[in-house]
Amino acid sequence: MPRPPLPALLLLLLAAPAAAADPAGAPPRLPARAEKTDAEYKAWADELRAAYTKPAKEWPKPTLDPGTPWAELGPLPEPEHPKDNPFSKEKAELGKALFFDARLSGSGQIACASCHDPDLGWADGRTTAFGHGRKALKRNSPSILNVAFAPALFWDGRAKTLEDQAAAVLANPDEMRSDAKDVSARLSKVKGYPELFKAAFGDDGVTTERTAKAVACFERTVVGGKSRFDAFARGKADALSDPEVRGLHLFRTDARCGHCHNGPALTDGRFHDLGLSNYGTEFEDVGRYAVTKDVKDVGKFRTPSLRNVSKTAPHMHSGLFDIPTALILYNAGMRTLRPGARFKDDPKFPATKSPLLKPLGLNKHDLADLEAFLRSLEEPSRKFRPPAISQPAE
Repeated sequence: MPRPPLPALLLLLLAAPAAAADPAGAPPRLPARAEKTDAEYKAWADELRAAYTKPAKEWPKPTLDPGTPWAELGPLPEPEHPKDNPFSKEKAELGKALFFDARLSGSGQIACASCHDPDLGWADGRTTAFGHGRKALKRNSPSILNVAFAPALFWDGRAKTLEDQAAAVLANPDEMRSDAKDVSARLSKVKGYPELFKAAFGDDGVTTERTAKAVACFERTVVGGKSRFDAFARGKADALSDPEVRGLHLFRTDARCGHCHNGPALTDGRFHDLGLSNYGTEFEDVGRYAVTKDVKDVGKFRTPSLRNVSKTAPHMHSGLFDIPTALILYNAGMRTLRPGARFKDDPKFPATKSPLLKPLGLNKHDLADLEAFLRSLEEPSRKFRPPAISQPAE
């Protein structure tokens, strides 16, 4: 069955009465709060600009539930490279070449860049990715921009390091379906690769382990930090417009975004259930549960970074949402799944979504300001040409 053009979940939320209580115990949706006049919005923006051009430690206090971990928004730090895979220019250059080389895949048709294209925000612009033999995969391809700061990889967190993630994708029969011996033999015959491996690792041995390490080393260099928000956070008071400044404040306060999207990378790196597992349907995805086998993790997915979010649509693990749709869903508090008779005795049924999700009652102006702020996180366009060695000879 094809997926609907507009998520049925959104239609359900929009159709529900604004103050109707959810039979499953979710709080009622809130009516939108009153809008201000243009003059009032301008005055509010001026007040907020004065507050947010102070050092970050003096910014208005964020709105957080008790016990919620918090790290302030701000410029990105330098990425750290692990001791067992230290950075070198030679290794990063090798990793860059391998990242764009389809010869890493069993079919010879898929490169890392097939799903993580720099021209598409280091994602692929698709609802869900294509794998080996054009197989439609289950999840959306997340951007690798700033992935150096992620404490766990994949939507379900099954890889703890970028090296593990790269190796897993190479070996996955539904993704790159690489054969270690074939790839080693293939690359060893390409003029230039033995020399690159020797420069990076001390000898010209081509192995899957070294390939994963080189790709991971390169990926840790794919770091942003040049958005207009970054300029604002560094003290350029006019880098953000009035709507963007109001959106920044809403993000940290009434919109409750900072509960999961905080710190320089705008993610807590943790796992949350948003009620989007499609449990019991043909599109079911149990998320983190597939890794931990803990029923409390059914429907939980890793919080993505919001940096450059305007260039990486569609969003979330299912790839079904754009920014405006996602904001509408969060404003409604997301959907609480109801088990009904079919699942009433199913211990895995995710009837309780994250307690951090609550109806917000934001008005259309608030939502527009929030979207404006999210778009201020966009990185400037940069052309990224694949190395010549990555391209098969004619």
